[in-house]
Amino acid sequence: MKKTILITGCSSGIGLDAARGMRERGWRVFASCRQQRDCDRMRAEGFESPRIDYTDPGSIESGLAEVLAATGGTLDALFNNGAHGLPGAVEDLPTDALRTIFEANFFGWHELTRQVIPVMRAQGHGRIVQNSSILGFVSFPWRGAYVATKYALEGLTDTLRVELQGSGIHMVLIEPGPVTSKIREKSIPYFERFIDWKASPLRELYEQRLLKRLYESRGPDRFELPASAVTAKLAHACESRRPRPRYYVTAPTHIAGVLRRILSTRAIDRILVRLG
Repeated sequence: MKKTILITGCSSGIGLDAARGMRERGWRVFASCRQQRDCDRMRAEGFESPRIDYTDPGSIESGLAEVLAATGGTLDALFNNGAHGLPGAVEDLPTDALRTIFEANFFGWHELTRQVIPVMRAQGHGRIVQNSSILGFVSFPWRGAYVATKYALEGLTDTLRVELQGSGIHMVLIEPGPVTSKIREKSIPYFERFIDWKASPLRELYEQRLLKRLYESRGPDRFELPASAVTAKLAHACESRRPRPRYYVTAPTHIAGVLRRILSTRAIDRILVRLG
């Protein structure tokens, strides 16, 4: 029988590439999306595509139930992936903005993971792979909301990895740097909804830095890799007998990991101020 994997956030970018790539490797892929129209598009491409919106607990329960009904109650792997950005200075973030991004990037992931764990415990094995970020261990300016969700994800995943020792369930973090996706474009509605940058004491910096990056398409970043780079790590995490706890993706992530170990906090802050 084919091994089965549920992947969230498959409408574009990393999730879409992961769905296609894992299917090519012989996996039975359940490619979930937040919106029904994207599920319909995935089904037209030959995927089973339950609708799962991390901000809708009912869709998490029904989407997973659809998967388990199709597999006879088993699931070999879960790739938590769907997320969005919310750029802006931390002092300009309304608390409701943080609640919104945590629902999509953290609380929903936790809910789906909690519902999957009993399935994997019963079968005695499983892989839960979390798509984190370089921003899960380095705090870039203007990305505080996203950074907060990824730091929380890293802490929760590290704890789960320890707690699940001996269960046959492996918890894995993938930590990409710049990867081709639509996260910049998809973050714009949240920025426009929540950030009153014109009233900010940092208005000049918004105009000089953030707005240009957000609204102007400048082509790939210097070290940007295609989404397939993440899929390659996902495949290793799901197929290796002993998956690594963490997989770095892109040169900036590797560099940041080294610098975080050897430099002081103040030295790293000076680097990040220049990058911001």
